[in-house]
Amino acid sequence: MAIKVFWTQTALNNLEDIFEYHKFKTSALLAGKLVKRIVQTTILLQNSPELGRKEELLHHRKYEYRFIVEGHYKIIYWLEDNYVKIAAVFDTRQDPGKIKNI
Repeated sequence: MAIKVFWTQTALNNLEDIFEYHKFKTSALLAGKLVKRIVQTTILLQNSPELGRKEELLHHRKYEYRFIVEGHYKIIYWLEDNYVKIAAVFDTRQDPGKIKNI
């Protein structure tokens, strides 16, 4: 049985910010394609939820956070019951220490 992918409000806000930034820098078409690629990458987690590596910067949290990468974006998630919960989409060109604030 496939696991369901659930997006937190934080992660959805991150996607919206990514879209708006790239829409301004390039075009709405390219921004939409980027966001679509990020979302499609998370579909892999339905059948392989432990696909990603452990996010060591979040090791102190209640759940074990993992991540997968799409382009310059780190998709951070955790497993809970029969769900993969997407916590955030983080631009890897930022200071990695910001991940602790997720």
